[in-house]
Amino acid sequence: MEKLFENKDLRILLKIVLILLVLFLLAQSLNSLKENRFIGRAASDPSTISVSGRGEVTAVPDIAVFSMTLSAEASEVKVTQDSLSKKTAEILQALENFGFEKKDIKTLSYNIYPRYEYYEKQRICPENFSCPPSFGERVLVGYEANQTISVKIREIEKAGEVLEILGGYGVSNISGPNFDIENKEELLRQARKMAIDDAKEKAKALSKDLGVKLSGIQSFFEGDNYRYTYSKTASFEEAFAEDGGIAPEIPVGQNEIISSIEIIYKIK
Repeated sequence: MEKLFENKDLRILLKIVLILLVLFLLAQSLNSLKENRFIGRAASDPSTISVSGRGEVTAVPDIAVFSMTLSAEASEVKVTQDSLSKKTAEILQALENFGFEKKDIKTLSYNIYPRYEYYEKQRICPENFSCPPSFGERVLVGYEANQTISVKIREIEKAGEVLEILGGYGVSNISGPNFDIENKEELLRQARKMAIDDAKEKAKALSKDLGVKLSGIQSFFEGDNYRYTYSKTASFEEAFAEDGGIAPEIPVGQNEIISSIEIIYKIK
């Protein structure tokens, strides 16, 4: 009996030891996982300073882009489309004769839809009788089609002549021109370099004032902005308001290529 009791105590002791061993191994595993999370990086983020920079380059535009919307109306769909197609073909031929390439003329949208008119009808009622209110009726009166075309002018000094040609064909729904630079990647690079140099100078001055040293770049952000400015001139309609109107004057002005950046430096 005493021997059995001793065996029972031994088994309990062994169980306690095994439980403690399992808990120890589990704790070691958890500590290892936590340590592995920080392998290859500092235990905490370093102190940083943030500076911004701005660079700007100006250049004269070398292309102009405008859009025109041609439209036609008729009582039947096919007649409407045929009328618009004929008008469009005449204008495209005129642009081709002027020297435009097909790659510089692009359709932006083509739409055709029914056109309705609303008529109000008055009810006629006998005298001394209450009468319902009048009612409206929607009547199909025809169809309207329109096509919007974008045109890129590479010989920018001829923009006024192009508008004059379109005026001769009665085109009045024109938007633009918008002046642009076709290959502005190099200008954007120059503006970015100016912005980075600006930020570097600010970082040097700031670190000196704070009494700290720069130890590398933590992150970099960039936002490019491109805009153009030009003088306002008489509208297309005003230019041809009188008989014998001359080609509109289209001052080009200068475009501004702007780069705005932010650099976050680690400091020590």
